[in-house]
Amino acid sequence: MKSPYLGEIEPNKPATATFLVHSKEVRQKKTGEPYLSLVLGDRTGEIDAKMWDNVAEVMETFDRHDYVHVKGLIQIYNNRPQFTIHRMHRVDAATVDPADFFPTSQRDPEEMFVELRGLLSQMQNADLRTLLNLFLDDEQIAARFKKAPAAKYIHHAYLGGLLEHVLSLVKLCRLIAPHYPGIDADLLIAGAVLHDIGKIYELSYDRSFGYTDEGQLLGHTVIGYRMLQEKFQQLPAFSRRLRTLLEHMVLSHHGQLEFGSPKVPLFPEALLLHYLDDLDAKMECMRALIANDRHNEGHWTNYSASLERVVLKKLEYLAEGRKEELDVAMPQPDASSGRAAEAPEGQAAAPQPQPPRPGLPLTSSPPRTSSRKGHDRTTLGLFGEKLAEALQRRE
Repeated sequence: MKSPYLGEIEPNKPATATFLVHSKEVRQKKTGEPYLSLVLGDRTGEIDAKMWDNVAEVMETFDRHDYVHVKGLIQIYNNRPQFTIHRMHRVDAATVDPADFFPTSQRDPEEMFVELRGLLSQMQNADLRTLLNLFLDDEQIAARFKKAPAAKYIHHAYLGGLLEHVLSLVKLCRLIAPHYPGIDADLLIAGAVLHDIGKIYELSYDRSFGYTDEGQLLGHTVIGYRMLQEKFQQLPAFSRRLRTLLEHMVLSHHGQLEFGSPKVPLFPEALLLHYLDDLDAKMECMRALIANDRHNEGHWTNYSASLERVVLKKLEYLAEGRKEELDVAMPQPDASSGRAAEAPEGQAAAPQPQPPRPGLPLTSSPPRTSSRKGHDRTTLGLFGEKLAEALQRRE
């Protein structure tokens, strides 16, 4: 197991680690000298990286998808972490464990697959259940389905992410379908299982996440539609109209033409599938954004282009609020700390000594009380003493 992982490196402390190169660009400084702009990563995340000096010595020694050993430090630049590389060299792929460099679902894929099969076995529609079993009993499809990410970047972008996303969707379908009268729960579940099935061939995930040639040329929606046709050929008795509904759900699940759907959802189950798919994807985006925002201080994340907003880190926000409440509730210092204590309720506060006025000398003599009949007065300072003596002489 490699150490340290990216998620364990603290800002502004020198670090040495091995990473996978996700992208590589050779750029020019204003002086005309080259510098490297990279994206490096491991299973805990990825980071922008720059190498400013001695670039000519290393820039031709490695490429994208290579492993590199780097020395440098993480700094915060424009409110984002950036790895400044001081030294680096290529690492032989045979010496590393690829599992250390791919983000992976926290759940075991075999366990998720068994759970999904168990939920699908409860479907009432035998034709839909048979169709889904044709997909999941296919060894090649099942193997890819357990491993594939749901996306390259945006949501569930880790090994096992597609299966985790589909399992989550199936659970949501089972919860939501009974709430709306007339919704065919089995049809909704079948759409959830099949809507992204083309991603197992659209995405590549051998050294890093990317697109296959088929994925670039066709996209997962068309690939999934084609896979559906191949399975329907094995089910000649399958209802033609039910088949059309499933095809429409696969083609329309992105919801809008500008998002890549050739059709918008045109019946309730198709519309519900689109919104549940979008909900599950966005909730995972928020979770990952907060979890990976380790280097920013405060309770707001960086801006997310996919969500088109910054996101509140709720736990930090509430913790700061509790601290503020504790500070306000702290008891005020009493007289022993230099401030006068408050008088008990119903009693007048004792008079406090007044500071001498400017220009009058201090006196250490105790206050003198006039002996003039009917007048008890406390005198302060030289002027008061002289006045009292003059009055006594007159009496």
